[in-house]
Amino acid sequence: MFQRGYVHSTAGNISARLIPEQGGGFLITPTDACLGVLDPAQLAWVDESGTQLSGDRASKTLTLHRRIYGSAPEAHCVLHSHATHLVALTLQGVWRDDDILPPLTPYQVMKVGHVPLIAYRRPGHPAVADDVAARIEHAARPLRAVMLERLGPTVWHTSPAAAMALLEELEETARLWLLGARAIKPLSDAQIDELRTQFNAPW
Repeated sequence: MFQRGYVHSTAGNISARLIPEQGGGFLITPTDACLGVLDPAQLAWVDESGTQLSGDRASKTLTLHRRIYGSAPEAHCVLHSHATHLVALTLQGVWRDDDILPPLTPYQVMKVGHVPLIAYRRPGHPAVADDVAARIEHAARPLRAVMLERLGPTVWHTSPAAAMALLEELEETARLWLLGARAIKPLSDAQIDELRTQFNAPW
């Protein structure tokens, strides 16, 4: 994430759910850590209740990560970044609050799905976790990402690799939307229905 420019300085955080055979709970990056020079020994290990068991002090977004795992049982990795084009999109104005981007590309529809905007709160505010959990629990189709206004995307998936692929697809779509002066024609309903039928697209 650091090498690809999705996080910078001490921005961004990563967590992973541990299976019981690994001790259970979660690993999460420390608060104010630079992901470009992070020592694995610094990772915070916390139990299901959020009590820290080892490592440096857990990210201030721990509550958000825990609520995502609680609301999305299939999630085994959560990534939060300050991806440039996605943050720029929220500064200029998203497509609409329940979908920050229109359905522009087949892979966005197939791999990402709907991404709602979460209204701005200060970094680490515990109410953000409630906002995100409510979106997940009331979504008509399973969510894999939300966009925190002025801060960046938070995505989750079954593995770190799958979560990173989702993040990259989402950031690339935002870049295309901005490069196209927000005037690109979206995919049609028929085209989206075909992607649902052929690939079980989450749109």
